[in-house]
Parts: sequence; C-alpha cells; structure tokens
Amino acid sequence: MLEFTVPGLSNADSATLADTLQKRLTACNDLHLTLKHVHWNVVGPNFISVHEMLDPQVELVRGYADVLAERIATLGGSPVGTMGANADHRSWDDYSLGRDTAQAHLGALDKVYDGMIGDHRKAIAVAGEVDPVTEDILIGQTAELEKFQWFVRAHLENAAGSLPTTDDASEKGAARSATA
Repeated sequence: MLEFTVPGLSNADSATLADTLQKRLTACNDLHLTLKHVHWNVVGPNFISVHEMLDPQVELVRGYADVLAERIATLGGSPVGTMGANADHRSWDDYSLGRDTAQAHLGALDKVYDGMIGDHRKAIAVAGEVDPVTEDILIGQTAELEKFQWFVRAHLENAAGSLPTTDDASEKGAARSATA
C-alpha cells in the first residue's frame, strides 16, 4: 500500500505505475542475467565479437533495473529484486540455451529482445496515460534495447536484410534457424 507518491499523481496512478515498473524491473534483472549467461556460454568462430558485444549490454541493463527500482521507490512503492521474487513474478520461461555457437545464441537473443522490447512498449503506453516522467524513463530504455537488438540482428541478417529467425516463435527455433 502506497503511503505517498510524487506531487501531481494519485495513489491509484502511482500504484499502477509501480506495479508496471516492478514487472519491467523483474524483466531487466532476468535480461541482465541472460546476457551474462550467453556471455559465459558462447563458443565458435564469432566468440570474441559476441562475448565483448554483450558486456556493455549487461552493464546498461543492470543500470536500467536500478533506475526502475528507484522510480518505484520514488512513487511510494517498494521495489523487489530478490531471486525468489523474480522467479515467482516473471511470466516467461528460463532462457533455453546452454553452451552453443554465437549464431545460435544470437538467434535466441533476438527472440528475447522481441519480448523485452514489446513489453517495455506496453509499459510506455501505461505510463503515457498518467506520468510523462516514468514514460520518458521507459522510452529512453526502449531506445537502447532496440539498438542492442539491432546489434544482435546485424550478426544474423543476410545481405538482402532478411533474418533467418523471422518466423520462429521460440528461442530454440530461432537458434536452429540462425545456424541452418
């Protein structure tokens, strides 16, 4: 229960925003760990380029989680970032690849970013109705997430600009398509 919020926002709007941001916080925590997992498990000819590409993504996504948690607290909520809470509250399955080639992981990460960006955009719509400050935070994060996905896709696309993972709904399917 919120006992305070920022001036100009009702407790109800703040509670809605805090709940929306908590979902994004959980997703950022998961994405940061997924990116690190890929960083540790990528192999093959493109190992070093993918390995090094992921470090800045990990750091920025960790920072996004911090910003979201601080915004939740600013709104009067209590951010939850424990592993147990993250596992209990996420609405997606664990990342499905272990040790695999760079192309396989990049195909799977493309799908991870699809979900992450899509859900961030939904959160932008919620925030846009009541709070331009929270909306702005989410817009800035989404722009960077889209850039990260572009980096991933640049490794996957062919000269015509097609992605082998376009028709895949799952990480494993995208991983198979990326290595075919």
